[in-house]
Amino acid sequence: MGFFLQGNEACALAGLNGGVKYYAGYPITPSTEIAGHMALKLPKRGGVFIQMEDEIASIAAALGASACGVKSMTATSGPGFSLKQENIGYGIMAEIPLLVVNVQRVGPSTGAPTSPAQGDVMQSRWGTHGDHPMIVFTASSVQQVYEMTIHSLNVAEQLKMPVILLLDETIAHLKESVVLKEIPLVTRQQNRIIGQGDPFHTTGLSHDEFGFPATNNNSKIAELTWRLHKKVEENTEKFTKIEIMGNEDYEILLVGYGISHRSALAAMEELEEQGKKVAVLNLLTLWPLPYKQIQEFSRNAQVVVFIELNLGMISDECKKYIDHKKILSITKTSGQLIEPWEIVKTLSEGGY
Repeated sequence: MGFFLQGNEACALAGLNGGVKYYAGYPITPSTEIAGHMALKLPKRGGVFIQMEDEIASIAAALGASACGVKSMTATSGPGFSLKQENIGYGIMAEIPLLVVNVQRVGPSTGAPTSPAQGDVMQSRWGTHGDHPMIVFTASSVQQVYEMTIHSLNVAEQLKMPVILLLDETIAHLKESVVLKEIPLVTRQQNRIIGQGDPFHTTGLSHDEFGFPATNNNSKIAELTWRLHKKVEENTEKFTKIEIMGNEDYEILLVGYGISHRSALAAMEELEEQGKKVAVLNLLTLWPLPYKQIQEFSRNAQVVVFIELNLGMISDECKKYIDHKKILSITKTSGQLIEPWEIVKTLSEGGY
């Protein structure tokens, strides 16, 4: 059965169906509808919704609830995401599961709160300090918002760390038909809940395997850093999601994510009408960057076109893995979407 849902509404509903029992947040455009739907529906399901005094308090409260065994999430945008960075780092160090949704808007600073952008791609990976791992997912349809929200919750629970779902204003406010698929949920290991099971110590300091500070033990500090990274690396293939569609013998590969993927799909139709062989690669996982898959799909393409509402953040990163001579980057930071004709025109001007 299908439901006609807004992206933010689908995110909230997925949180509810994904087992979230605690939501702490602060209203901020363009993510506010997530908090609104949670405020209405979460208490009816036996959960707790709380509006905190600011963004820092909201993620701190959500981390605290999660540490006590309650599946938790928070959502924000722009400046709020910046304010959450210190506690995202704490969640990584203390190994506390949490879903953090960031609905991107034009920045920096207050920017253009109601306009779409994808300028937080690098901040989502490197926003908190230190040598830390990070997992970041995205979505290019309302159906995928629903599915990727639950997927993000599952990965956070499995790997015991904050996971970021990076949406954009357009996908968040788009309304589409959604099928509420039944997705298996990952449940918390009971011995990692404060107040239940085996007692353990939690700290943001560098610590040993029992959770006690080890700031004067250099080998323990190094062991911790490697272990935090290793648990992500060893599971990357299991949680990475990526899609490719179009002509199997493609010569042109369009790469996008979020709303930019939709621009790529529309451009593919126009290019196919011109007799071009085209495929579209949709990145549902941004970090860890699925560079092996991008390398493989790019191998036989004459040109690889990255389409982004930023100044080429993923495009620049992929120059490490793909011959930069075959890369075209189409970008926009005006708060407007990239239109299909702009992609077609750029390819034509490049001789493709």
